[in-house]
Amino acid sequence: MTPEGYLALEEELNDLKENQRPQVILAIKEARAQGDLSENAEYDTAKNEQGRIEARIKEIEYELEHSEIQEGSKDVVSIGSKVTIKYIDDKEEEEYKMVGSLEADPFENKISNESPIGHAIFGHRVGDVLEVESPNGSYKIEIVKIS
Repeated sequence: MTPEGYLALEEELNDLKENQRPQVILAIKEARAQGDLSENAEYDTAKNEQGRIEARIKEIEYELEHSEIQEGSKDVVSIGSKVTIKYIDDKEEEEYKMVGSLEADPFENKISNESPIGHAIFGHRVGDVLEVESPNGSYKIEIVKIS
């Protein structure tokens, strides 16, 4: 996991514990005050939200406890590296950030080593020409820059 990803999870965990958990506890308390819980939609909604929040807290705590923070290398593509690649066929260049699988977001050009491009470039150096196997067929890329 990158340092940024770790920080984002810590921030989410703090928000869940400091803001969302107290809000849902208050919502449950207010719904209980309305009387009969068997037909109380607000109570059911608040209890479901409490379950979601508590599950997410446990998930984040587990991820933080079992994650390894990795800084990117400038010599070899690794977690945390920013990589500029060139598609051989159309000469188009793209920049990607290699992240852990939990941080991957292709819409922000954050890819993990589990994605087709990430898998192909992981561990390689500037100048390497690689073949990427994807569900849509294979294509060639060149690593132009690692930062």
